[in-house]
Amino acid sequence: MNEVGLGASCPQACIRVYIANRPPMEPYEHLESVKALAQGEIQQIAHHTGNHWRKIFNVYAKFLYSLYSSQQALMVNLHDSQRWQDYRDDILLQAHGRSMLLFSPPVFEKCESDIHIIMGKQHAAQLGFDRESSEELVIMDGDFAICKHKNLIICPYFDYRQLSNIKIEKLIGLVQELWQKPC
Repeated sequence: MNEVGLGASCPQACIRVYIANRPPMEPYEHLESVKALAQGEIQQIAHHTGNHWRKIFNVYAKFLYSLYSSQQALMVNLHDSQRWQDYRDDILLQAHGRSMLLFSPPVFEKCESDIHIIMGKQHAAQLGFDRESSEELVIMDGDFAICKHKNLIICPYFDYRQLSNIKIEKLIGLVQELWQKPC
């Protein structure tokens, strides 16, 4: 299956976030592969599509910046990013960013160390990971579920109200737990 979305193409990516919708503008509406964003492209998308996409990019950047700042052992190059806003503008979803925002379903065979994060319970259910009927998922609480053997986390939608700073910290803890599990 061909992955479709934004960000670094494999084998560089290690955080893969799945979203049900695409930015409603060209060329994103008709992408057929993974497209690395250029410097300034996130701001351009947010400017043309409004607050919804700006929130998604901001929450994604806050999450990754906090995750990578706490993971010295990963040797993730944060460049000169002093704040999550710098990370968003200089690294997020660019070719060197080690992250993806995917519009296609998860492909678990790519790389065993990749972390798969599905935004929202409804999207997870559409992808076959229904919290109520899946035997693979361990329900952590009302917001999070995890499938350790697939390195999969289901979390709230990337929006300030749904994925608050406290919940971002919980998501970071779950990612760290998956990275530390024995192979």
